[in-house]
Amino acid sequence: MDEAQVRLGVSGYLAKIEADRFVPGTYQLVVDGTPQSHVNLDDPSELFFEYVQRIGHIIDEIGDPGRPITAVHLGAGALTIPRYVEATRPGSRQQVIELERELVELVREHLPLPKRAQIRVRYGDAREIVAKLPPGLHGTVDLVVVDVFSGANTPAHVTSTEFYASAVELLAPDGVIVVNVADGQGLAFARGQAATLAASVAHVAALAETQVLKGRRFGNVVLVGSNTELPLDYLPRLMAAGPHPAKSVSGRELRDFIAGASVVTDATAVPSPSPGQGIFSSK
Repeated sequence: MDEAQVRLGVSGYLAKIEADRFVPGTYQLVVDGTPQSHVNLDDPSELFFEYVQRIGHIIDEIGDPGRPITAVHLGAGALTIPRYVEATRPGSRQQVIELERELVELVREHLPLPKRAQIRVRYGDAREIVAKLPPGLHGTVDLVVVDVFSGANTPAHVTSTEFYASAVELLAPDGVIVVNVADGQGLAFARGQAATLAASVAHVAALAETQVLKGRRFGNVVLVGSNTELPLDYLPRLMAAGPHPAKSVSGRELRDFIAGASVVTDATAVPSPSPGQGIFSSK
């Protein structure tokens, strides 16, 4: 397969699955011109995008290595992280919430999931579906991944303290929420998201490439939160595991990073900034 595509029913964006020209045997999902996922069908434990590698490192630290977990993923993409969880923690119970049914159908047809994977997809708006998940899930989820994008932007309604309160309700006592935040110069959006997550859980850390974390270029900041103290001694090892150069901030450094940014509410929420032309290109 060189390329497959579909027009998405809700956003109207064009979604494409393309063979990666530089990494044989792997594929990339591109939505509205923005690369959103990268998949190695032969080895789903191989993660390509730098921020996804960081999310993978965090998942590796949850509980005992290889132990199945319960995970909820907000945003499907090409199901890269659910595939990773299944590959590294067989038997995990996973639910994926995705607005665009055509996107998941495209991915399932051309990048099929392992037959043994226990991955259920629920269709609809992430915030609405989270609020309607079975009560039995509340307080039992080891991992919540928030990676919601419409094209290149995160919608405003999944950035507020009201949204995070609903997502955090799912977490087990030692559960972890991971949020993928895309931002550019100055990091106003990312700092606001860090403040909002810090108002929703007791412990938060931020991980990113050094130049991104300094607000010098557009990129992804991975926020990690939990109501149980994060084992911060593992953060240097996560950074050492690559990709480089990278930095993590927590505690006082995180407060300095937030730098007085206000907690985001439904009344003040805005979408994430656009990356600008030329930053992403699928060709």
